[in-house]
Amino acid sequence: MFGKHSIHRRKILQAGSVGLMGLTLPQFLRARTSVASAAVDGTATFGRAKSCILLFMWGGPAHQDTWDLKPDAPSEVRGEFSPIATRTSGIQIGEHFPLLAQQTDRLAIIRSMTHPNVDHLTSTHFLLTGQPPPPSGNLDDDWPNLGSVLARLGRGAGPLPPFVSMRPKLENDVPRFVEQSHGQFAGWLGETYNPLTIDADPSRPDFSVGDFELQPDVTTGRLNEREALLRALETKVSTTGDGAASVMGEHYQRAFQLLNDAVAADAFDLSRESDEMRDRYGRNPHGQSVLLARRLIERGVPLVTAFWPNDGIKNVSVYWDTHSRNFVDLKDRLMPVADRAFTALLDDLDERGLLDETLVIWTGEFGRTPKVGQRNSDAGAGADGRDHWPNCFTTVLAGGGVPGGQVYGASDRHAAYPAAAPVKPVDLMATVHNLLGLPPELTLRDAQGRPLVVCPGDVVRPLVG
Repeated sequence: MFGKHSIHRRKILQAGSVGLMGLTLPQFLRARTSVASAAVDGTATFGRAKSCILLFMWGGPAHQDTWDLKPDAPSEVRGEFSPIATRTSGIQIGEHFPLLAQQTDRLAIIRSMTHPNVDHLTSTHFLLTGQPPPPSGNLDDDWPNLGSVLARLGRGAGPLPPFVSMRPKLENDVPRFVEQSHGQFAGWLGETYNPLTIDADPSRPDFSVGDFELQPDVTTGRLNEREALLRALETKVSTTGDGAASVMGEHYQRAFQLLNDAVAADAFDLSRESDEMRDRYGRNPHGQSVLLARRLIERGVPLVTAFWPNDGIKNVSVYWDTHSRNFVDLKDRLMPVADRAFTALLDDLDERGLLDETLVIWTGEFGRTPKVGQRNSDAGAGADGRDHWPNCFTTVLAGGGVPGGQVYGASDRHAAYPAAAPVKPVDLMATVHNLLGLPPELTLRDAQGRPLVVCPGDVVRPLVG
C-alpha cells in the first residue's frame, strides 16, 4: 500500500511532476477529463479490443528468416534457416519460432507491409502513427501515437496512466542513435498525452519505476500536511478567479490520490508474479517487459508498448538490426527470446480471459534486404548480414477480435516487394482503430485548433472479421 510508505520531499508539492519525457503527472491525469467518441461501422469486431499491447522489435526483423521464408529462392536470398510446419495447415514460419508455430491459429500474419523509409528514427513514425514523418524533424510536429489518441479520448480507468512506453530509446555505439525515434509521443496533440516512459530494466532485482517508487524521506503524516497546504493554496487561488489555476489544482489533487493508491503500487511490482510465470515469459529484459505489459493492461491501461531493449552485448548488432551476424544472432539471441515471450503472453491472456479484448501487435519498423550482404542504406551490411528494407516486411496481429489462422497478403519470390494485397501503415492503423472502437475519420484538433483526421486509412477487412 502506498499509504504505508512515504514520498521524497522535493516531489510532494510537485505532486507527481515525474519529469519523464517532459510529462507531469497532473498533465496525464488531465487526459482522463476528455470525453470518448465512439461509432459503430457494422463489423462484428468493432470495438472488441479494450486494450492493446504493442511488441515493437527495434531494428527491423529479417522477415525472410522469421515469418516469411523463401526455401525455393537462391541461397543468398533464402539464407540459412528452414521453414517449419505450424498448427495451421498451409502456414509455415521460421524454424527458430517453434513455440509460435503452435500459436498460428491465433495469429494473423501480414506478409505485405510496405513503406518507403529506411531510417530507424523516422520509419517508426509510420508504424506508431500510420502517417509519414513530418518534414520538420521536430518531435512536436509528429502525428500522435495511438496511445496518445486513446488518452485524448479519455480511455482508461483507475489511477494508472492511459499510455505506458517501455524501453523506448534506441541506443548503440553510434552517438546519434542515443535518441528517441519519431511517432512515440503525442506530437501535435500536446505533451499532456505523452506516455509514462519506463527506461529501467524490469528483469533486474532492483527494478523500480522512477518517480513512482516511493522514498523513505517523508512520512505519511508529512505527506498529508503537504496535501493540506495544497488545498489551502487552492482556496486562495479560487478567490482570484483564476480558472486555469483552479483546474490544475484539481489535477494535483488527483495526483496525490494516485501516489497513495495501492493499485498503482501493485501494477509495477513484478515480485508479485510467481517464479513459474516469470520463467514462462523469460528472465530477460524483453520477457519481463512483456509480463509487465500484461500486468498493466490487466489493471486498465489501454495501451502499452514494449520496445525491444538493448541487451548490452558488445561487438554484436544490437536489437534486430542485423547488419552482421544475422543468422547467429537470430538463432541464439533474438528469435528464442521473442518466441517465448510472445507465446507466454498469448497463453497468459487466454487463461485470464483477456485475449478476446486485448489486441497484440508484433512488428518492427521495417524488414531486411532480400539478399544477404546487400546494401540499401548508409549502414550497409556485412557478408553475413542484411541491411534495412522497408519495401516489404511482416507484421503480426493477435487477439482483440482478429481472426487467427491466416496469412494476409504475400511477398514476391525473393520477399522483396508485395506480390498481393499490399498493406500500408495507414491502413494497418485504420484496422487497429477499428478493432479498438475508434470511429473512421476520427478528427482531433491540434494546438492551433485545426481539425485533423488522425488516420485516413482503409480498414483491412479480413483482419477484423
